[in-house]
Amino acid sequence: MAGFRDLDKALFPIKHISAVVKLFRSQLEDTNEPDLALLSIVIGLIENQLTSRSNAGQLIDSPETTVLPRFELETVENLYRKFKIVITGSVEPNKTKTYATRDLVKRVSDVIWNSLTRSYYKDRAHLQSLYSYLTGSKLDCFGVAFAVVAGCQVLGYDDVHLALSEDHAWVVFGPHGSETAEVTWHGKGNEDKRGQEIGKLDSARSWLYVNNKPVVCTRQMEVAALVSAINPSLNASVDATEVALLQQELLWLLYDLGHLKKYPMAIGNLGDLEEISPKRPGIACSALFEEAIDAARRFYNNQHVYPYTYQGGYYFRNKKYKEAFESWANASDVIRLYNYSRDDEEIYKEFLEIANEHIPYIMKIESSGFEANTILKKSECFANLLKFYDGICQWEEGSATPVLHIGWAKPLVNTISKFDADVRAQVHIVCDNMEEKLSKKNGSIFNNNNNNNYEKEYQATMSKSNNKDQTTSHFYPTIEALTAACSEKILNPEYLLQGDGSPFVGGESTIPVVTKKEEEKENGKPGTSKSPDFITKHEDYEEELRKNRPTVVLHSQKMKELKDLLLAEKLNTHAISLHLTAQSQVQVGKRGKSDSTDTSNRPKRSRRD
Repeated sequence: MAGFRDLDKALFPIKHISAVVKLFRSQLEDTNEPDLALLSIVIGLIENQLTSRSNAGQLIDSPETTVLPRFELETVENLYRKFKIVITGSVEPNKTKTYATRDLVKRVSDVIWNSLTRSYYKDRAHLQSLYSYLTGSKLDCFGVAFAVVAGCQVLGYDDVHLALSEDHAWVVFGPHGSETAEVTWHGKGNEDKRGQEIGKLDSARSWLYVNNKPVVCTRQMEVAALVSAINPSLNASVDATEVALLQQELLWLLYDLGHLKKYPMAIGNLGDLEEISPKRPGIACSALFEEAIDAARRFYNNQHVYPYTYQGGYYFRNKKYKEAFESWANASDVIRLYNYSRDDEEIYKEFLEIANEHIPYIMKIESSGFEANTILKKSECFANLLKFYDGICQWEEGSATPVLHIGWAKPLVNTISKFDADVRAQVHIVCDNMEEKLSKKNGSIFNNNNNNNYEKEYQATMSKSNNKDQTTSHFYPTIEALTAACSEKILNPEYLLQGDGSPFVGGESTIPVVTKKEEEKENGKPGTSKSPDFITKHEDYEEELRKNRPTVVLHSQKMKELKDLLLAEKLNTHAISLHLTAQSQVQVGKRGKSDSTDTSNRPKRSRRD
């Protein structure tokens, strides 16, 4: 059972950020059970005091010299004692060191839930800490889940831990965290799901539960969750600089101690803070975004979207648009694994912002001025654009609520039309027919993300197939006949680019040809040719041309059916738009948002809420 130690009390009164860092370091290094209630109260007190006054633009020097509003030990002790009374006054402490039960977890969540005021907006900032709970009876979704885990810790149930997706929180408990339970709500309502097991069938296709690949926290990672949830915002556009610095210093502490290793979103938060105000010149913020992606791949089967959107946002802000396109395409490669639902409001807003604001902005910048056409001449950018929308379309497939409407289609067709036909023609589009491998319905997910694994697999398969065919049916012209015919006929571009059809426009070739097998037979041994080197290497040249073309594999039915329209020399934008919104026609409001989505007029919530 955690406790407020004399060692911690000696750090009060807290006046500087460095004192808060010392408190956290002491809790993390000197005990296996850092006191969640204590740390949440301290962080909440500082955050609420600093964000309730207008201190925009205040200069700060360092954690040692930045002065915080002074608060005394007595203030923290009184709040800490109050929380213990609330919990232990309603639930018996664990004196026998047994595992928590579902009934126990439900009772603790009832205590928290029933003491909250109902007359507030749950998505307001600064409601995630126990300070907010103890002084105003207000908590957001994350705050409720954190309070339940902290309450179980006070009771002595050390097996109860926090589980985090990218927009939701619940708890795990029991031997090896084998049990799961809802302890809060999600969305606009406050439906009573507390105590229920996380639905395995539903969660397999729901981004809200990240396909049963949440960040399951240790006690130290719960401290990291508390720090990552700090919200420095004074308003929609201005942060309290002291709070941002405190969050950054604490995240670096947790990073150095190894507690962010399995926490992609916390690493992404640290990357964002480093971009604004670098504290570690030896570690680039771009490297932190890469590390977050690597953690999502290694520990969570690449089921998390935000590591890629963190990275894409960084590239976008730094005008690295080609890299941003790739990051957003990889983000969409993850969301394709899920079925869209009304619980996905936050990630929907994320993708809508990318599609309807960021990408059109890039197109506008790149099609004018001195930088004109730098992106628009890159076929790999067009390939990543198709990959991005293919993921959105597959996210919609099999979902009860449609995603795409005219508000999505218009920016898409406008963006595609900016790429010239010759640039679009360079992209090798493959329509995937491996439904049994990709099917979300049977629970098996083929990971086509991460360095274009699927495309590489496809190319390897085609290469083997081509090599096999070349020994039996693929013919090559001799130099003399080819040279003679060039004076009379027009070369076929398809043949030069892909080796398809006749070498010349206008029917079958009359050029004498020999197979590799015939050459080997004539030479008496395999692998030797009597033809000039640049003819015998024609196969390698063709293969190199094909490999250098960007390849995109389309999985969604909508995008596969759009293939020919996308590659047409003259785009039929009306047909593309109609097809993209087929069976997704919904009433669009004045703001361009669809009634099909569970969105509101409030701004997209910060991921640090």
